[in-house]
Amino acid sequence: MARGTIRYWAAAKEAAGVPEEPFDAETLGDLLAGISRDPAVERVLRRCSFLVDGAPAGTRDPATIDLPDGAVVEVLPPSPGDERLL
Repeated sequence: MARGTIRYWAAAKEAAGVPEEPFDAETLGDLLAGISRDPAVERVLRRCSFLVDGAPAGTRDPATIDLPDGAVVEVLPPSPGDERLL
């Protein structure tokens, strides 16, 4: 189990109610499942992209992305003009 920090930006920060928080998770999928329990956060996460220690997660299955101890996961919502927000 890795311990690290998740940082929320823009709409994700607003939905989470904090700019960052610690986490304990093995994979990005585990981390997302844990923070998705809040419906407001889950709605935003569906549209977000993620960086793990600066590397984009891209379209890979989050369950296959291992998190190293001390990882920083960035939650990046789409830009305000992105039509996926509609």
